[in-house]
Amino acid sequence: MANPFLSQISKSLQQRREQHLYRSRRVVQAADGRRVVIDNKELLSFCSNDYLGLSQHTEIRKAFQEGINRHGVGSGAAHLISGHNNAHHQLEEELAEFVERPRALLFSTGYMANLGTVQALVGKSDAVFEDRLNHASLIDAGLNSGARFNRYQHSNIESLTSALDKNEAAKKLIVSDGVFSMDGDVAALDQLAGCAKQFDAWLMVDDAHGLGVLGKQGRGTVNHFQLDTQQVPILMATCGKAMGTFGAFVAGDEDLIEYLIQEARTYIYTTAFPPALAEATRKSISIIQQEEWRRDKLKQLVAQFRQGATQLGLRITDSTTPIQPVILGDNEKTLSASKSLYENGILATAIRPPTVPANTARLRLTFNALHEPSDVELLLNHLEHCI
Repeated sequence: MANPFLSQISKSLQQRREQHLYRSRRVVQAADGRRVVIDNKELLSFCSNDYLGLSQHTEIRKAFQEGINRHGVGSGAAHLISGHNNAHHQLEEELAEFVERPRALLFSTGYMANLGTVQALVGKSDAVFEDRLNHASLIDAGLNSGARFNRYQHSNIESLTSALDKNEAAKKLIVSDGVFSMDGDVAALDQLAGCAKQFDAWLMVDDAHGLGVLGKQGRGTVNHFQLDTQQVPILMATCGKAMGTFGAFVAGDEDLIEYLIQEARTYIYTTAFPPALAEATRKSISIIQQEEWRRDKLKQLVAQFRQGATQLGLRITDSTTPIQPVILGDNEKTLSASKSLYENGILATAIRPPTVPANTARLRLTFNALHEPSDVELLLNHLEHCI
């Protein structure tokens, strides 16, 4: 008799291959910000979230190395045991100041930050309202919280208002990405904040793809809309994208952070990330604020790409951020385009369902401040011939 687990696994893998949904990993041998080496082949990369090109920054690398010399490699324990290093504490204070909140709390990943925060705040007698295109970590956080789970149409305030109006839960939590990771468009946070106020709900924003890119000195999407802690009580962001390092944090008022320290299981029951990473991120915050040219250059690169893509008749989204997807729809066609680009020295990953909705398979192109206009021109030339 066949083992039912093995049978199910084998069948699932075969179905993925037949539907052109099978995912494969590529091993990166080297990277310098805009270029990577895979299988001894040098490629111009357009699929990194290192938007400001800081992951290879000399000063940040130096801060990381000095942090290792000072603190060692690992933290050794959870934050509440003995793993909360002075470097962690200083980073939390500097992150709070950067995003203009009273306090911040570090988490090991954005996924853990979202799961821990939502599950700590709501339960089965409460209600969660999420944009349909929210990141998987936010969706999982809402589903796993036990609260009544509601998904409103993407960036549709009327859909959200209707759902809020029909719901009688005492505690209502609205959750949205600041910048949507697969489409690159910016959430209307001012309207979401208005809805939250109208229905006495709380608003949580995941600004993983906005921090460092949008707002004054890169302070993020919430700053871009000039919203305060009362309008957006819960702000989550990651350090592994525009900041170029690793980790995540939640920022808010004093009581919120103290509550999460007591109740967020993904904070309490995990080892703190290495203190040396905290030192690297502290340096990154400083550079992000000082080097405005990185955001200015990103805007120029994005404008150049969008103009060229429009002239080529490519299907792009309403995005002004470094995330610029080219939607092809068909899974096989998208894989073929990605393969063709790869063969011509360009890395552009094919994104397919269930990461994106059915029939919206795409090349998720991302730009960073180390790209040059000639890189964008080369990309457009190859897109013209492979799509």
